[in-house]
Amino acid sequence: MRASEDSADFTMARARLAFDPEDGLAREPRLVVDARLLGALHAELEARLGVHEAADTLLHLGFLHGLRDALRVVRGGWSGTTPAAPPAAPLLPMRLEPRAAGGLPALELRGSWPERNEAAARLAQLGGATQPSCHLSAGYTSGWLSGLLGADLLAAEEECAACGGSSCRFVAREPGEWQARGQLAVAARARALPFAELRALVERDLGSGPAPAGPAERFDAAAPVVHVWGPVMVLPFCGPDESLQAVELIGRDPAAREVSVVVVDLTGAVIDEGFGALALEQTLDVIEAWGAEPVLAGVSPLSERVVAELERAHLVVRKDLPQAIAAAFVIAQAQQRLV
Repeated sequence: MRASEDSADFTMARARLAFDPEDGLAREPRLVVDARLLGALHAELEARLGVHEAADTLLHLGFLHGLRDALRVVRGGWSGTTPAAPPAAPLLPMRLEPRAAGGLPALELRGSWPERNEAAARLAQLGGATQPSCHLSAGYTSGWLSGLLGADLLAAEEECAACGGSSCRFVAREPGEWQARGQLAVAARARALPFAELRALVERDLGSGPAPAGPAERFDAAAPVVHVWGPVMVLPFCGPDESLQAVELIGRDPAAREVSVVVVDLTGAVIDEGFGALALEQTLDVIEAWGAEPVLAGVSPLSERVVAELERAHLVVRKDLPQAIAAAFVIAQAQQRLV
């Protein structure tokens, strides 16, 4: 009975998708980064389906790729095992922007695709566009952030090089937030994106391994637990001595050599100007001596002045943990490209 129920669920999932999940493109990672393949796909889909349906197909297809990559990273880190050929970071380079203080939704993220790969592919194959056209990039970003942060997020392009912009910039929000802001066209696109169905397809592909935890379970700042996903480590700052000891111990573990970015989670911690500031400085020193780049997350208002006074150039600080983790993967991707 269970097998027939799964089969029925899979059939229902396929009915809402704008592409065949068994198609080779649904499993071909080169699609995300190969400009010639992507340009040809834009041209073929527009000729066969029309502009609007082609855009939806690219969005859904990109979402599947991004979600699959994100959940494989989360599953690999959470289970303590490394899946075959795990993505070290999102295949699509993303650059996230610092968030302005005050009044923004908890899961709003802004950024850009610095390589403008899809826009260049579109221009080369079809010429200029009248509307933002990086649909697969928007889908991949939506899937990656949704999988990593355990929420439904839709990334919409605000500026596109394919239609005359100087860059390709996006903002990612939850579906209800698009509606609340009166951006009805994007809200309608979010409602049409089958988040649950695509998650079901990815879960089916990944098999019966440990499911990703929800955000509250995955990130318990009160527990002295270190989480590692490929090149990214999350280290709760559980007290000066404990955190420093944890970094030193992990630094001597050969299994942690792949980690190149460490997110130090300060959620719930108050860093005073004396011993607390010194302990944090020492923790950052150890991380950098280890060869990794530190990212600070969850800095409380009481700790902001102390953190601001740390004499470190280009220290990355993010207000909340999900944004810090997303930024860490972007940094890891950039490091990988410099090697």
